[in-house]
Formats: sequence, C-alpha cells, structure tokens
Amino acid sequence: RLAGLQSDNAALMAELTTRLRTQQEREQELNFALRAGRFGTWSLDLNSYELTSSDQCKALFGLSPEAPFTFEDRAAAVVEEDRERTRVALERTVAEGAEYEVEYRITTPSGAERWLVTRGQPFFDADGRPLKLTGVSLDITAVKRAERRRLALAELGDILRDLDDAADISFAAAEVIGRTLEVSRAGYGVVDRRAETITIERDWNAPGTTTIAGVLAFRDYGSYIDDLKRGDTATIEDARTDPRTRVTASALEAISARSFINMPLFEQGDMVALVFVNHDAPRTWQPEDLAFIREVAERTRAATERRRVERELADLAASLEQQVADRTSELMTAEEALRQSQKMEAVGQLTGGLAHDFNNLLTVIRGSVDLLRRPDVSEERRGRYIDAIADTADRAAKLTAQLLAFARRQALNPEAFDAGDSVHAVQPMIRTLVGSRIAVNVEVPEQPCIVNADRSQFDTALVNMAVNARDAMSGEGELVMTVATAHGMPAVRSHPAVDGEFVTISVRDTGTGIAADKIEKIFEPFFTTKGVGEGTGLGLSQVFGFTKQSGGEVLVESVEGQGATFVMYLPAASIALDDIAAAADQTPALAKGSCILVVEDNPEVGRFATEALTEMGYNTVLASDGNTALQKLQADGAAFDVVFSDVVMPGMSGVELGQEIRRRHPDMPVILTSGYSSVLAEGGTYGFELLHKPYSVDELARILRAVADRGNASNGDEAA
Repeated sequence: RLAGLQSDNAALMAELTTRLRTQQEREQELNFALRAGRFGTWSLDLNSYELTSSDQCKALFGLSPEAPFTFEDRAAAVVEEDRERTRVALERTVAEGAEYEVEYRITTPSGAERWLVTRGQPFFDADGRPLKLTGVSLDITAVKRAERRRLALAELGDILRDLDDAADISFAAAEVIGRTLEVSRAGYGVVDRRAETITIERDWNAPGTTTIAGVLAFRDYGSYIDDLKRGDTATIEDARTDPRTRVTASALEAISARSFINMPLFEQGDMVALVFVNHDAPRTWQPEDLAFIREVAERTRAATERRRVERELADLAASLEQQVADRTSELMTAEEALRQSQKMEAVGQLTGGLAHDFNNLLTVIRGSVDLLRRPDVSEERRGRYIDAIADTADRAAKLTAQLLAFARRQALNPEAFDAGDSVHAVQPMIRTLVGSRIAVNVEVPEQPCIVNADRSQFDTALVNMAVNARDAMSGEGELVMTVATAHGMPAVRSHPAVDGEFVTISVRDTGTGIAADKIEKIFEPFFTTKGVGEGTGLGLSQVFGFTKQSGGEVLVESVEGQGATFVMYLPAASIALDDIAAAADQTPALAKGSCILVVEDNPEVGRFATEALTEMGYNTVLASDGNTALQKLQADGAAFDVVFSDVVMPGMSGVELGQEIRRRHPDMPVILTSGYSSVLAEGGTYGFELLHKPYSVDELARILRAVADRGNASNGDEAA
C-alpha cells in the first residue's frame, strides 16, 4: 500500500511539474506578446486605489522600471482637457460593471505628448462589491497622428479648390502643416541659389511666435545650405547639438527654430523654393512627419501649377473668344457685303431697263406739259393731261422706291405683308429685266398669303430667280411666278419634313434645266455655270440665305433640257390683312389752324409743301435749315404744333434736328421726309414719322392724321 501511495505521489508531482512548466511557457508567451505589442499591463485595487503596473506600462508614461507610479501619478499625467473623460469612464465601469475603455492624451516627464488607449475588466466579490480593475494600455500616438494627417490632407484639398492666388495657396498649405504637426512656424520661401538667401512673403506662426517674413541668409543660421543644394532635406532635431548649427544655435533659437525641417523644391534641376517647419524646442522628427510635409508640398505645387495652367487657358479662351468675335464681325461684314453685292448685281442688270422706262415716263410728262401750255386745250383734255402726269409720277415713284429697296444697306427687317401683292408689285420690274421676248405670267390666289419676312430681300430673291431663269432661257421663253399655300414643308437636303402652314412662291421657266450633278451646288456662293463676266454666282445664294433666315427653305426641281422650278417655302403669318393696313382714315386729323414749321433747303419743294399745307387749312412757317428752325423754336416754341423737316440738308441733318428738338421740346411732334438717305437706310427712322418723297397731298394729310392720333393717345395716357 505504501508503495502504491509513493507511486501515485510521483505521478501527481510529475503532472504538477508538467502543468507548471506549461503555465510558465504560456506566461512567457503572453509576456512576449505584451512586450511585442508594447502593451502595458496594470491592476487597480478599487478599494485602496493602489496601482500595480508593468515595466512596459511605466515606459508608456515615460518612466523607468524602478520609478514609482501611483494612481495619482497616472491621473496627473493625463492632459487637463482629457481628465474629465477618464474620470467619467472609470465611474461608469465601477457603477455598471461595464468594460473600461477610454482614449486620452498624456504628457511625459520630458514634455512629449502621447495618445493612449486603455481597456480594463472589473472584478466583483460575491456580494457585488468592486474588487479590482485589471487591464492593458497601448500607445496609439502614431495612429492618431496618421489620422490627423489624413484629415489635414483632406482639408487641404478642400482649401486648395477655393483658392486662385499662389501666395494664398502657399500660406494655406503652411497653416495646415503647422497646425497638424503642432510646431511653432511653417511656410514657403523663394530661394536665390547663388546669393544663398530665402525670401519669405508670408509665414504661418503659432500664437506667441513672431513672423520671419523678409529676406534671410542661410549662412547666418548654419551650414545646412550645402545639404539643400544637393537636394537633401535638412532635418535638425536640436540646433545646440547638431554640428551644422551648433555655432549659430542662438540665432536659430531667436527665431523659434531650436529644431526645424528645411525641404528644398526643385524645378528643372534648380532649387527654386523651400518648405520650412520650425519648432521652438528640441524635437525628434519622424519619417511620417517628413512624408506629410512632402505630400503637402507636392499637392501645393500641383495646385499652383494647375492654377497657372488654368489662368493661361482662361487667357487663351479670352483670346480665342476675342478672335471668334473678330472673325464673327468680319464674317458679318462679309455677309453684309455679299448681300449688297447681290443687290447691286440685280440693280446693275436693271439699270438699262430702268433708264428706258424712265425715259418713257419723262416723255409722257413732258408731252403732257407741252399740251397743257396750248391756249385752246379743252377742260376735258386738260384734266386728262393732268391725270396722265399724276399717274406717271406715281409710276416713277414706285420704280425709284423699288430701286432704293434693292440698294439700301441694312440687315433683315421682317414685316408682315401679302406675298401675292409683292409679286404683283415686282412684276413690272421683272418684265423690264427679262426683256420683251420672255412672257412673264403671275398666278396669285384671291385670298391673301401673309408672310413675315424682309420685303426688300423677298423682292431681291424674286429678281435673282428671274435673272437666273432669263439666262437659262437665252432671253426667250416663258416665266411663271405662282403664289400658293401649303400644309407642311417637305424634307429637303439633310432636314426632315416640317409640319405647319406655309406660303409657297414658285418661279418656273422653260429654259435648259439643270444637270443632276449641279443641283446640289447651285446655292453655293460664287458657283456659276455662266461664262467669265456673265455673272457672279451670288444670286441663288441670296435666295437660299433669305429663305433660311426667314425660317423656310428653297427647293429646286429640274430635268435637264426641260426647264426648272424654284420654290420658296416661307412660314405663313397668323395675322389678318386688315391688321396690316393702317387705319389712316379713322384717325382724327390735325386741328385746322395748327401751325407747322416746315424745314426744307430746296426752295421749290419748300414752296410746294407750304402751299399744300395752307390749302389744307394749316398755318406754316418756312425755315431753310436746321439752325434757323431751332432759332424759331427758341423764340416761340409754343407757336408751333408740328415740325415737318427734310432729312438731307446742308449742315444739320433732319435726323439731328429732330433729336435736338426731342431734347429741347420733348412734346413737339417731328415728321421727316426724304427721297433717300444713307442715314435712314442704316439707322432706321430713329422713332420719327417718315414720309417718302415724292409724296402727294393725300399722303401728307395721312401722316398728319397719324401724328394727331399719336398725340391724342399720349393725352389719353396722361389723363389715365
């Protein structure tokens, strides 16, 4: 039995020895893991608040293994801003039995600041009374700094997006570096490599630190300029002990640079700038600090370069915009010249026919005057001769009006008019243009076909198509102009069909037709199939441009040898013909006895105007020029009710006179009259009523009614 007990005891001892060895091995492994992970272990008696700490835990607080470390020492090491948070966390753990976890900052005896995270597990007795809190602490300073640098870089990105000036960008970057690394100063400077100086325009400084903006010589602060020239970053942890700055340490400390980093920036192999970071105390610079500064510098350089490129692009864009504007202006001028040349081509072709027609008209007038001078002319024949003179004068006025419409220099001036009436009106001119061997027929519906377009360009387009037809028929054949309405416009060239109401104006000839390979080119400017000197090739391009600008299209149908048909599609205007015509007869006439100041430099025209106005019951005063008219108005402006002035006069023009009267006597109506004026052609009527020469007594009365109507409307507005 004793032998059995001895055997059992030996087995038990062997097992205990094995277990003890295993436990020791596990403790060694745990201690290694704690040391490797730099975990500091501790235990706090929750009754006596006696703290037991491992050597690693003391090291976290900057203490040696043999140094005492109490709970009070631990609490005092926590920075003031974090003490309340650690106290509340401990109270919650004791009260609720929850795990203890808190992040906080401490200050070591050397003055270094660290971030720690502490985790612990509370233990209680059988009655639930707290016994102790056991846990570990870990240095997370590197993690916190990395997070801070990451947030700082994100903030820098936001800041750089909002800045344009290079100096502002550099200062913003310096501020981010300074606040993130918690140093005394940070900034950028421009380096003069030969003079070994740095020029600092603006630097960021922590509270209590003085700026060093200005020009500084590197040699005044040590020999590290040699490192910078080689492209190396100068890293000084303590100016008093570093051999490069030991002699100049006092100068560096005077500018709060006991420790510093100088990082050179290069362009095309030359050092051109420097990022500097200064601190007023010794500091161990970490590789992460250098990496952060380098990243900020790179992003700043990229932002500055991007802004420079953007400015250059903006300048280029502005230059391109100006070039486009200049080219557009040149193009508009060229287009205007093109339109004018198109008109002049038509006018040139009309000249011979117009001279013939005017000679015929003058023959009628001269002959009628000679017959009227005979003493034995009967009243019946006298009336017939007078009517012939009046009718001939009207026909001459229409011819000159059409000629001026072709020749006037102005942009498109859309107005609502009946296309059928315009075709009828231009028919006599086209007959003269194409010659007597070509029959000109017009087919116009009874109902009005209203379009909204430039009437002059419309007439020019008809003339250009007629000229094209005449040349295609070699001066002999039939020309048919037809006006009609259409629902929708067919697809043409690359454009799809369009719904809506349109007016079509077609010009059909019996000429030679157009070859299939030429149809697509006939609307191109200067394209012509005629011989040299027989045409500019501008006529059909004017037709194309006019219809496109008017919201329409022009189609051409032709079979070679069987003639051609050109069809202009113009959008129909939704306006009644009655709304276009002026209701002159329904407006009240100017009161009899009203006084009209007539301004006319031509004595014969002035005498006719005053006599006509007198016959109509008005009083008149004649002035031979603008200055005389102004003098009469200055003497007694209230005596006059209307000013009726010629436009083209020596000295002050009628337009200038009207504008001066409008300034001095804003309520005085002004009527202008002119046979043709380049001023009016280019600038319009300037808001004045206009009576075209030659005018009849009825037309003069009608415009006076319009002036009276405008005056009554104005008085009505004032009464309202």
